[in-house]
Amino acid sequence: MESLSAPPPIRRLDPQDPPPAREVGPGATTNGNGGAAPARGGFTAAKRRVAAPRFSIRRMEVDEVSIHYGAKAAVKGVSLPIRQGEVLALIGPSGCGKTTLLRSLNRLTELTAAARLSGSIRLDDVDIRLIEPTLLRRRVTMVFQQPNPFPMSVFDNIAYVLREQGSRRTKKKALAPRVHSALQRAGLFEEVKDNLSHPALKLSGGQQQRLCIARALAAEPEVLLLDEPCSALDPQSTAVIEDLIVKLRDDVAVVIVTHNLQQAYRIADHVAFMYLGDLVEYNSATRLFNAPAEERTREYVSGAFG
Repeated sequence: MESLSAPPPIRRLDPQDPPPAREVGPGATTNGNGGAAPARGGFTAAKRRVAAPRFSIRRMEVDEVSIHYGAKAAVKGVSLPIRQGEVLALIGPSGCGKTTLLRSLNRLTELTAAARLSGSIRLDDVDIRLIEPTLLRRRVTMVFQQPNPFPMSVFDNIAYVLREQGSRRTKKKALAPRVHSALQRAGLFEEVKDNLSHPALKLSGGQQQRLCIARALAAEPEVLLLDEPCSALDPQSTAVIEDLIVKLRDDVAVVIVTHNLQQAYRIADHVAFMYLGDLVEYNSATRLFNAPAEERTREYVSGAFG
């Protein structure tokens, strides 16, 4: 086996996925006769939560994007489509560039003084560098690894975003329908509807993370970015949020960074595997995990490194 320190082979893939292979279950694919063949990567995963997308609308385009911090290249010439109707998972070992790429989608990377980006990222065919950053971050919102509700009531966590978008003097009664709608979209309203005035910091960890998702959705974004949103949560809360992510893909394009390969298998439509800043492979989730095209992908999903 080649040394893991060597750069992986780079494969430029057509973003339009070929017709999917017949799925025969996690860790298996089909042989030439249509029967089950052993998975080359040996990957075993839980049951997928996501059915085939009902539709697919391209919202963002990442085109030959490279990101440097000083002289160090964190992302190298990555091209990817981001589509409403689908969940895109970015996977790879720590330090591979996936979070840097995610943060670049709403210009958070440029808040680091040493960061330099080349290539282009377009939102609805407009280069995001031409969009005022605050406006962009309403259209492309992010939820972070640790739940970070504001130290105020459940209601005011959502109302804060709505007041920032409009008049800060808007009365609570006028904001209530939109606050309730955001909480419903995040699957939280029924749990908190009798406690909207209670401190958000008293919610459970899973509820706090869904409140943060509701707060992001209140801005009516076109793209939702999720940076390891379940890493601090228990399995039950993780399952609730995974189901929520799958439901949200019809309303927004969803991009998630995750170290949990089984989570990526369960909820993603497409997966991008990154290593040392390079995009090694981009493919449908079932193909990338069950029949990876690249040897480095096969090694990673089988647990040989990472």
